[in-house]
Amino acid sequence: MSDDENESRRDLRMPNDDEVFAVVTNMLGANRIRVRCADGVERTARIPGRMQKRIWIREDDVVLVEPWDWQDEKADVSWRYEKSEADQLRREGHIQ
Repeated sequence: MSDDENESRRDLRMPNDDEVFAVVTNMLGANRIRVRCADGVERTARIPGRMQKRIWIREDDVVLVEPWDWQDEKADVSWRYEKSEADQLRREGHIQ
């Protein structure tokens, strides 16, 4: 790797055992979004209160979601990646 690549590479937050990568496909309102998860499932995700005012989530953003144990078609958003971080994840092959 060149120095430029090493310099631009950052250590990113990776998913825990119960989290998956997802891409926001649709804004539903009422703090809910539609996401397409890396495991192939389309889910309705909830933006928790601690993120609502601090982090702005838009369509095509890459996020980490935590699917619910008792209802697989729903999830909670646990992290949002910046555009540059999402590009790095794509380059490294973590997401499509």
